[in-house]
Amino acid sequence: MPRAKLMHGSAEETEAAFYDALGRADIEAMMALWADDEDIVCVHPNSPRLVGHAAIRAAFETLFERGGVHIRTRQLHATHNMSTSIHNLIEEIHQAGDPPQEMHILTTNVYLKTPRGWCLVLHHASVAPGAAPDEPMSTAMLH
Repeated sequence: MPRAKLMHGSAEETEAAFYDALGRADIEAMMALWADDEDIVCVHPNSPRLVGHAAIRAAFETLFERGGVHIRTRQLHATHNMSTSIHNLIEEIHQAGDPPQEMHILTTNVYLKTPRGWCLVLHHASVAPGAAPDEPMSTAMLH
């Protein structure tokens, strides 16, 4: 069996690919970003915890039935070491309508460095009350 191609050289590249796949409603690209481990976890806002590829895929397929989700990420705070990267950020979601709606989602994405590159092992998102704060966030390195 051929060795898996190295997908992404950094957790930041994997995260960019994650939000790109969300925007395009591309389930194959989305699922390719997750680690091969069945202990992967996803929590969507106001939803139960999903564990494993089948549950996570089914949730994203349902979400993608309405099309892509266009998210602007803000205030990334990243903590990382050689094998793990934890990203805490704010997702801004704008929905057209009458009246238009804006949501801010507090999100934590955890990436693990694997033989095929940086893979997602946890996506946890919850609705933030009120408007997103404007203060900048910093990046930290664990040693």
